[in-house]
Amino acid sequence: MNRKFTDVFFKHLFSIVALFSVLALGAILLFVFIQGTVPFFTPTAAGIRLVPQRIDELTVNGELYLNHSSFITIPKNTEIIAIKFPVTDGEESLVITVYDNEKDPQKKLGFSASSEVTATYPESYVHTVSWPAAIAALEKRIYIILPEPPYSIGGFLAGLTWRPNKDKVYGILPMIAGTLMASFGAIVLGVPIALLCALFMAEFLKSKHAAVVRAGVELLAGIPSVVYGFFGLMVIVPFVRNTFNIPSGNTLLSAIIVLALMILPTVITIAETSLRAVPLSVREASLSLGASRMQTAWNVVLPHANSGVIAGIILGISRAVGETMAVILVAGNSPHLTFNPLESVRTLTATIAMEMGYASGRHSEMLFSIGVALFSIILILNNLILWYRRRMEVEL
Repeated sequence: MNRKFTDVFFKHLFSIVALFSVLALGAILLFVFIQGTVPFFTPTAAGIRLVPQRIDELTVNGELYLNHSSFITIPKNTEIIAIKFPVTDGEESLVITVYDNEKDPQKKLGFSASSEVTATYPESYVHTVSWPAAIAALEKRIYIILPEPPYSIGGFLAGLTWRPNKDKVYGILPMIAGTLMASFGAIVLGVPIALLCALFMAEFLKSKHAAVVRAGVELLAGIPSVVYGFFGLMVIVPFVRNTFNIPSGNTLLSAIIVLALMILPTVITIAETSLRAVPLSVREASLSLGASRMQTAWNVVLPHANSGVIAGIILGISRAVGETMAVILVAGNSPHLTFNPLESVRTLTATIAMEMGYASGRHSEMLFSIGVALFSIILILNNLILWYRRRMEVEL
């Protein structure tokens, strides 16, 4: 009775835990997906927003605002914005005319003031009107923030320029290229080395010695990525700079080498485990037919373990694509499109990590969009590898 009760209890407990885990994961993915798709379908605000600075009492279209520290939102389709506020010797007034048919945000507003004012356009979709004072710290200002329209998906994925602060341009093609080149370069460099190491450990090294090497490889897999990045910054970056005689060693090549080192332990561990799981009878059959140990390992054991080997490669690709800190330290983080391995690049993850701390508004939403793009890239790559594995199994 107690045993039956225990089995039922743990069955329901595990079901509840699994359900909540799936729901939590789904909620996270849904949140990121929604945040990442919002900027392509909705504007940043319903209407124009005002932000007063050093103005305690402000009247906007007849409505009084006292010590207002947040946005003053103007209703959509408002054509005239009349602003008044008291000063020492009277009252200042400002009339803003909104030209709804004008596409250029710099020409969308017209200003008329009761006294001398300065109207500037410091960044896209933002106008600043300031009233001169004896010193700049006493100037009264009003920031007029225009709503940014929905951003083009094509401009986001195929754009070559990333300038989120001033020009509000969000093109991530250089970051996509940097991510893919760094990841594929690491796979091309690291996977053959990892497979050879795994074959050596599983087929040619004595069990006692293999256990020592395996422990060292597992230790390398647990080292934090920032340590790899610091090693790359202190060793690999100077090596690349001195070897190729270039001004800076923070390049795509440095990122490839660091990422290749980082994926080695993962691929080696999983591949070696899969190779050891191949039945001994398979090896004996190959050796009995006259094949050498190397021929057996390469042509018989490795194909039989392809499922586990490919799983290790998938995990290696996922780690290379999703790596952040090490790449920030060695890649140079220059958001321009280049295919030269001796120039600096920026990856998608590096962009999110460096800018999320201070991003706001459309900029913050675009960083979530980068997360969606990154997730899509990993999903596509993994599916392509799984498709190739199924194709290989059919051919075998």
